[in-house]
Amino acid sequence: MAKFTREDALEYHRLKGKPGKIAIVPTKPMDTQRDLSLAYSPGVAEPVLEIEKNPSDAYEYTSKGNLVAVISNGTAILGLGDRGALASKPVMEGKGVLFKKFADIDVFDIELNSHDPDEIIKVVAAISPTFGGINLEDIKAPECFYIEEELKKMLDIPVFHDDQHGTAIISSAGLANALEIVGKKHEEIRIVISGAGASAISCAELAIRWGVKRENIMLCDSKGVVYKGRKEGMNKYKERFLVDTDARTLSDALRGADVFYGLSVANVMTPEMVKSMAPDPIIFAMANPDPEIRPELAKEARKDVIIATGRSDYANQVNNVLGFPFIFRGALDVRAKQINEDMKFAASKALSALAKEDVPDSVIRAYGGEPIKFGREYIIPTPLDPRVLLWEAPAVAEMAMKTGMARKTIDIEEYKEQLAFRQGKGERIRYFFQNKAQSSGGKKRVVFAEGEEQKIIRAAYQIQEEGIATPVLIGRKSVIENELKSLSFDYKPEIVDPDTFEKLEAYAKSFYELRQRKGMTVGDSLKKVRDVNVLGSMMVKMGDADAFISGLTYDYPEVIRPALQVHHTAKGVARAAGVYIMIVEDKVFLFTDATVNIDPTAEDLAEIAILAADYAKKIELDPHVAFLSFSNFGSTPHPLSDKVSKAVSIVKTRRPDLRVDGEMQADTAVVPEIAEERYPFSAVKDANVLVFPSLESANIAYKLLARLGNAKAIGPILLGVGAPVHVLQTGDDVNAIVQIASVAVMDAMGR
Repeated sequence: MAKFTREDALEYHRLKGKPGKIAIVPTKPMDTQRDLSLAYSPGVAEPVLEIEKNPSDAYEYTSKGNLVAVISNGTAILGLGDRGALASKPVMEGKGVLFKKFADIDVFDIELNSHDPDEIIKVVAAISPTFGGINLEDIKAPECFYIEEELKKMLDIPVFHDDQHGTAIISSAGLANALEIVGKKHEEIRIVISGAGASAISCAELAIRWGVKRENIMLCDSKGVVYKGRKEGMNKYKERFLVDTDARTLSDALRGADVFYGLSVANVMTPEMVKSMAPDPIIFAMANPDPEIRPELAKEARKDVIIATGRSDYANQVNNVLGFPFIFRGALDVRAKQINEDMKFAASKALSALAKEDVPDSVIRAYGGEPIKFGREYIIPTPLDPRVLLWEAPAVAEMAMKTGMARKTIDIEEYKEQLAFRQGKGERIRYFFQNKAQSSGGKKRVVFAEGEEQKIIRAAYQIQEEGIATPVLIGRKSVIENELKSLSFDYKPEIVDPDTFEKLEAYAKSFYELRQRKGMTVGDSLKKVRDVNVLGSMMVKMGDADAFISGLTYDYPEVIRPALQVHHTAKGVARAAGVYIMIVEDKVFLFTDATVNIDPTAEDLAEIAILAADYAKKIELDPHVAFLSFSNFGSTPHPLSDKVSKAVSIVKTRRPDLRVDGEMQADTAVVPEIAEERYPFSAVKDANVLVFPSLESANIAYKLLARLGNAKAIGPILLGVGAPVHVLQTGDDVNAIVQIASVAVMDAMGR
């Protein structure tokens, strides 16, 4: 867990920009008199009249469908108890930030200065027309049960008390996976729960939904075991879990228990209690900030324990942020009337299933770089895993439709794509490539030179699973199979071992015929085709693969040189080039050439520009091509700027269909106002294809923008080669490899 002082926390909330953590941002232009007239009077009258006629139109004309109220009276602030409504505001603002960050949901936090549950119900019901959903937060038990139940009866929008249901959903997902690991079944286990408040009751009920028997759950509160005949400190919610037992203390209850759920206070569980539990005990010590028992103590007591806590500095964090943003996202997007038990169960099952998937490198980096793999130390997805949105929200939305809670029907596959788009323009581009590749039915064979590398194996598994292509791995079979075993993948890829490949001699003969007038001998060719970069290119040449990918552990020239020796450049193309797709906020640019041509001539620049413009069209980007220099349209005569100007003339002659201009400075190319004001004659006033005068300048620009400007770079994408050959960057993560594979499949389809 990141360390900070009291002063750090106060400074974070007070001094960074504005006080607090949230703000309202307009979603429509407010720059002209017309904008103001549309936003307010008189234009606003039109949607008012439409909503009066048809109330459901509020979802079309207002923010209702993406707006949640986070409501608290501050009577059960996490770890702090009753501190009052106003003191709860920093927590509620924090909740709003999490809604926005993880699921792009807008929030108004509303702190109610009342301990009267009926008054709270009345106020929330009165303000409910503003919102698409209500999130109740930090309201003490048992009042929280009553408030939620009554509001659910009264309102036709989701009402969700996260303290109850969020913890239940995440812990149930973790429990299902922990039981799978130790080989136990829900219906066979006995659970002891320390705590009998809102979250404890909800955790127990959802465990029952997963298959645990009610009679096998034992609650313990501050007065001991909740047993048949007990009168002290009881309420109707605890009475659901009365058991006939002689156990009276937590220690008594834990003897022989399979599972401990801690939803109480710090350090109530001792190592001796852990020792008394059944084999392979499962402990969810979820009290915050300090758990019922520290993981190191529990593991010292029992080597066979699986333990989760609510803290981020230990493995298996039960964090409610894995639930509420995505549950509301799914519910809002189908305009659900409620979040019912089936929807909560669907959310829990989605989280359980996601934990068994291969973890993206971006998540591994965010958690310190150590491998993360399904097992005793990873039974719950991490809060920073971007896939949670894509798994949980669709599961909730689909269940809402199945159970009659939805007022809007959606296509789930299209919905997953829309959710990905919420994660930025980069995801939109990734989906474009992936969808195009998947349209081939996964039949295109993509061969990977570095088949023994773990990242390549993980990418190949994902490529196969998602129907992007059929991967072929070059490498030693024993090494690849050992890696698959260590990854726990149930996957048998096609493997080509250069030492045992039965077509090696035929390949060598063909390669010799290609290179015999370039100094190649028969003996040399047999050695050369064992080189994975030659072998992979030859597999495409000989029709045994549709595309070839390499470069994770090789320098760029080591991949390109054999590719050009085998395939040459494409018909009518004199020179290959490389392009990067650069995503800056919501804009897409192509940078070229940052990888192949070190000091291009004017002719070379012209060809590079044409290749890049034609590729822009393939990815459905209307190309506006700007040739960059230190000069604006002859303002600084020099041989270097003259070269660029000449390249522009060549392109305009060869391809009059293209919108192209230059030479121009970078800001002139990308800031329309500069071109409009100073160079109104320019054919390009908002460029998206940027042609750099040299590899040096292009490479520097894309790397600086990616590192300092937080731009997303996709590539390099190799253009102009005679076959679909594509190059990875050293250190690419699995997602980047999958993305380049999609690019390669698109390339193969286009041929």
